[in-house]
Amino acid sequence: MRSIRPIADAEEPPEPRAQQLATATLEILFSLNYQTGQLRDYLQTIARGVSELMHMDWSVVTLCREHDFDQILASSLDLSTDPECLYPLHGTITQTVVETGCSLTVDDCQCVPDYGALPTGYRSYLGVPLRFADGTIIGTICSFHRTPRCYAPEDVRYVELFAERAATAIHNYQLYTQQVQFNETLEAEVARRTAQLEAAQVQLIEQARLAAIGEFTAMIVHEIRNPLTTVEMGLKALSGLELGGRDRTRLQLALSEEERLKHLLNEILLYAKPQVLQSQRLELNTWVSQHQTILTEMPWAQGRHLQVFAAPVPIWVQGDGEKLMQVLINLVSNACEAVPEGDTISLHLEQTETLACLQVHNGGTPISPDILSRLTQPFFSTKSTGNGLGLAIVQRIVEAHGGTLSIESTATAGTQFTVQLPVIWEEL
Repeated sequence: MRSIRPIADAEEPPEPRAQQLATATLEILFSLNYQTGQLRDYLQTIARGVSELMHMDWSVVTLCREHDFDQILASSLDLSTDPECLYPLHGTITQTVVETGCSLTVDDCQCVPDYGALPTGYRSYLGVPLRFADGTIIGTICSFHRTPRCYAPEDVRYVELFAERAATAIHNYQLYTQQVQFNETLEAEVARRTAQLEAAQVQLIEQARLAAIGEFTAMIVHEIRNPLTTVEMGLKALSGLELGGRDRTRLQLALSEEERLKHLLNEILLYAKPQVLQSQRLELNTWVSQHQTILTEMPWAQGRHLQVFAAPVPIWVQGDGEKLMQVLINLVSNACEAVPEGDTISLHLEQTETLACLQVHNGGTPISPDILSRLTQPFFSTKSTGNGLGLAIVQRIVEAHGGTLSIESTATAGTQFTVQLPVIWEEL
């Protein structure tokens, strides 16, 4: 029986068996081809691959459910059961892997039954957790053998590679299905409002366009993320090798570009998704003051001066604080990047009878009118490293709050971004 433990990196050169195991693992992993909607077939290949690679009698990929239940998503054996069937997790050896989050090997459960029961007829066990990038344990890959056997550290390490691919596929599938649900909800809303509000035809057409963009975006991002994860795994593995100066620089550049691509995919999804607000009453003077230190400590604000001019009276709005913070960070970062160190960025708060106004102003070179009119268009950017989604996302957030975004730029007055939001009056 092997105790639960992290698997240490091998210090000795790999033995021939380890080399054969590595080769077989890579062949199976490279043969995997995950397509949208084919999660079960993909996991089925993983379960069979683990059984063949480890010479185990039975392997399953399981997903944890609420109330201590387990769902078998894939099996190397034909179970002929309902795919939605749930099995009790409590008291099983799999529960140990889920609760500890560590890989586990049991050479003979009849000798050491401390970690729970195995299925009837099985004596030996190898299990690894399925873990999301944030550390959340969502399930396991479990392998069972009818006779006792001894497991080497490399056996566990290679099954953990399969677990990484399985967890990534499940995570991306969940993201995809969530996006599909968003799209279906939006499409249903478009159909309902088309029947009810003939006068709002232009707005409804725009919503239908966004729904189509969201569906297309979900598919593209979903298809890119899987091979990108494999690229990331390969690059990180190479970073542990001894490389020359030029090769090390190329590797760092590749890792940087991979990170930039992940950031771009996240921003594309953020732009495509419907803006769902968690609204609350906010007093803008207090809210900006609470976040002023965060803004001044951002990397792009270093060497610049941020001056905040509060309104003489409280300004109350109904808004999502986190999303409005995205707006504020984006506008202030743009202003800081447009001026050299030593310049001042000003932030003014004002109120009219019906509107709250938040203005971000900077000096520097004015923006030409032909560029000014295109700044909020998706994927339009004047920056060499920009993706052109920042201001497009800002505009979508502001419009979701029932507000407007306007931009003015002249040689004498500089550049000013103005966000206007509906005012709510404080209850007496």
